[in-house]
Amino acid sequence: MPLRSPFRTSFGVESERDVLLIRVVTPDADGWGECVAMSQPLYSSEYVDGAADVVRRFLIPRLLAAGELDPQQVAAVLEPVKGHRMAKAALELAVLDVWLRERGESLGAYLGAVRDRVPAGVSVGIMDTVPELLDVVRDFVGQGYVRVKLKIAPGWDVEPVRAVRERFGDDLLLQVDANAAYTLADATTLARLDAFDLLLIEQPLAEDDLRQHAELAKLLRTPVCLDESIESAKDAADAIALGACRIVNIKPGRVGGYLEARRIHDLCQAHGVAVWCGGMLETGLGRAANIALAALPGFSLPGDTSASDRYYAEDITEPFLLDADGCVAVPAGPGLGVEPVPDILAARTTSTEWRPAPNK
Repeated sequence: MPLRSPFRTSFGVESERDVLLIRVVTPDADGWGECVAMSQPLYSSEYVDGAADVVRRFLIPRLLAAGELDPQQVAAVLEPVKGHRMAKAALELAVLDVWLRERGESLGAYLGAVRDRVPAGVSVGIMDTVPELLDVVRDFVGQGYVRVKLKIAPGWDVEPVRAVRERFGDDLLLQVDANAAYTLADATTLARLDAFDLLLIEQPLAEDDLRQHAELAKLLRTPVCLDESIESAKDAADAIALGACRIVNIKPGRVGGYLEARRIHDLCQAHGVAVWCGGMLETGLGRAANIALAALPGFSLPGDTSASDRYYAEDITEPFLLDADGCVAVPAGPGLGVEPVPDILAARTTSTEWRPAPNK
């Protein structure tokens, strides 16, 4: 899937997405899951070819051996395989999608959605120059996005944020994402961002260091949000107890699936911690599921639930569109509520592999 334009973060540049899709077929319905692992193990230890391998060799055989499953049982069946949360999340979503389609229930209704549309934020990558950044933000604000997230890294932080705030004013909901690019030694620089009334600073330090995030949180007025550090409800509980964050970015692929994502949502809501739904450049399949999750009551901040054309000139599903209020509609149909357009899917597909159930 070629991106409209290269997307640059502190850990690299993406120009296209190599997407692993999982399709589950029963006599009554088809279900789809999307794996959010990137082509290289830079955001996390997972990568798309590795995900395909573990799905093929270890995860699918376990599911097939287990026989008919309720989606709530999938995680337990896959649990003996250590890690590989993104691969597990894709398989669980495909099973959940087909199960819901058979029953005529939407994913949003199943998860507990309370809204039929959600406010859309947009993520803006690192640019070569500040004027280029301002032009890109201007275009997104003009399209109606209600929140802008700026990727930052050492050397690209205070001045770009200052320029955006001065250009677009205090009414723009603005936040930054460091993707673990800083250390506690950079606390003075990060504290300079307090002047710009940001919603949050996302994952400033290493993903495996909750203690230092707790120390940094004491030094900043801007709320610290954790992303890569949160891989489970247990991680979220530990972070909250330590004071390492006031906000959590829930990415279902990162935490092992939408059911674990809902558990994190429930935990954070019980502790008064705000959550929002992050994105991983998903196609319309993964985007549909994220939008359904973002309609739960605890998602009080706009997520990375942008329209399809933010990243893709042509999505593999019917595109998600931004409405006049800067929101996207929560799919109401059974399961994900969307499915691939056959011709587009065929044109984008590079390989397929089919694994029949035993005795089929």
